[in-house]
Amino acid sequence: MSTNIVVITGASSGFGALTARALADSGNTVYAGMRETTGRNAPQVQAAADYSAAHSVDLRAVEMDVNSQESVDQAIAQVIAEHGRIDILIHNAGHMVTGPAEAFTPEQLAELYNVNVLSTQRVNRAALPHLRRAGKGLVLWVSSSSVKGGTPPYLAPYFAAKSAMDSLAVSYADELARWGVETSIVVPGSFTSGTNHFAHSGHPADTRVEAEYETKYAGLMEQVAGKLAALAPEGTDASEVSDEIARIVALPEGTRPYRVHIDPANDGSEEVSDVADRIRREFLTRVDLADLLTVSK
Repeated sequence: MSTNIVVITGASSGFGALTARALADSGNTVYAGMRETTGRNAPQVQAAADYSAAHSVDLRAVEMDVNSQESVDQAIAQVIAEHGRIDILIHNAGHMVTGPAEAFTPEQLAELYNVNVLSTQRVNRAALPHLRRAGKGLVLWVSSSSVKGGTPPYLAPYFAAKSAMDSLAVSYADELARWGVETSIVVPGSFTSGTNHFAHSGHPADTRVEAEYETKYAGLMEQVAGKLAALAPEGTDASEVSDEIARIVALPEGTRPYRVHIDPANDGSEEVSDVADRIRREFLTRVDLADLLTVSK
């Protein structure tokens, strides 16, 4: 049984809540980051406490609004004050929107980028100094098969934001390697069971443009959601993602995979990623930076 100190963002529901529980079940001390812990997420805080007590594990909700540097700093400071270290940092917080791209305002795209991309930078700036000083640790990024796989329409802002986050993860992997800090990028496909992505997705502010698109694309989002659900094998559940994350965390230091896919619909992301990751390895070798492909000890 491992005894890592884990911080995971966006852990009030979906992949985040499932992963927090799976990691706690594995013997880790898990800080489940979520916002509004005394407000709308108070039931989730209680659920985490109840789970911790019922299963005799160490699962703790912590106030962390990833859109606020002050909130992130306070959360990380709390973990350090209580344990003196962070071993595993998991970037999971994110938000989905659905609808025709043109109907979203630039401000909406900026807000989505803030939640899905800038949030990781806030958390990194608060947490990474502790991992770097320790000379070890793992940063795990929950990406999306939409970054490189087949992409249906009406999800463009979300896909763009996840692509940016994935690109950031790739660069961070290189820049943390000599500090001894590992990177794993977990790439879920479309899961229509066990998450609230589609149910809680945002919608365009420009309803006039949205209505115009309905004249050509009526019912498209429902069609896409239905087809994605049909592509997944029977019994597919979001817990497959949390189980894989728990497996990666439990691996010995220095042996964790750079990228893994959990894609029941098989949208082609893994095939494209294999090529992209091979090109990365070859290019770093060509410019005499092959040492960045493995963490320093």
